[in-house]
Amino acid sequence: MSQIHAKRLADERRQQENEFDISRYEHVPRRYYGRMFFATLIVVLLLGLANAFANGKIEWAFVGQFLTSEAILWGLGNTIVMSVIAMALGIVFGVITAVMRMSQNPILQYVALAYTWLFRGTPLILQLLLWFNLALIFPTLGIPGLFQFDTVTLMTPFVAALLGLSINQGAYTAEVVRAGLLSVDTGQYEAAKSIGMPRLQALRRIILPQAMRIIIPPVGNEFIGMVKMTSLASVIQYSELLHNAQNIYYANARVMELLIVAGIWYLAVVTLLSFGQSRLERHFAKGAGKRS
Repeated sequence: MSQIHAKRLADERRQQENEFDISRYEHVPRRYYGRMFFATLIVVLLLGLANAFANGKIEWAFVGQFLTSEAILWGLGNTIVMSVIAMALGIVFGVITAVMRMSQNPILQYVALAYTWLFRGTPLILQLLLWFNLALIFPTLGIPGLFQFDTVTLMTPFVAALLGLSINQGAYTAEVVRAGLLSVDTGQYEAAKSIGMPRLQALRRIILPQAMRIIIPPVGNEFIGMVKMTSLASVIQYSELLHNAQNIYYANARVMELLIVAGIWYLAVVTLLSFGQSRLERHFAKGAGKRS
């Protein structure tokens, strides 16, 4: 009986070993039918889109002709100049407003709150139109008896666009800067205070450098957005890229060709800014253990 029992146990053991032996199974790679379907669909749509642009009624010769035309390049230069100056002023307004918002003075807090509430709560195009038509409310600007200027003369399309874009940007940048300042540990404030640093000096030398790692990415995105927002200044006749492209296609009716030209230049500028933003983020991320 013991031999029969042992033989039975051996047979059962061999059977179990055969069950767990995966070498006799064929390896079949998994089929991702959903991925294959959507990838094919996307390729078909892209090919259809490329065919529509290639064989449509677009005269690509005009695109190449106007890509480097004097009016387009002049508009591109105005777009870049406006973007840089408006963003620089927007950052200044934003930092000042963020510091006021975090101040212990309630008057400064309420002024900062009112500023962000007003300019974030109204459309940018409305603000541009209000600045451009400011003469309807204030015919002259200045100090009576000392110096005065006609508002119509002073409020050129460039000045109106600069005021509208920079002040609007300042309201958004203020929240970005405030978030960066709040991200710094409160112990840093206390340490600066313990060695006798005034609040503004501590903010400039200790808090802001640490907050830059948080501030740079969203501010970089805002700068990229600023380049595209300058196109709204065309409603007040500022000669930026889109405005000049519109002036040309009003004359020759090559609407799509000129819009493509404007799109190419916007993409080129944004690509360069994106590259610069990534390099700047890496610089301020040193020592933080995080790199993009």
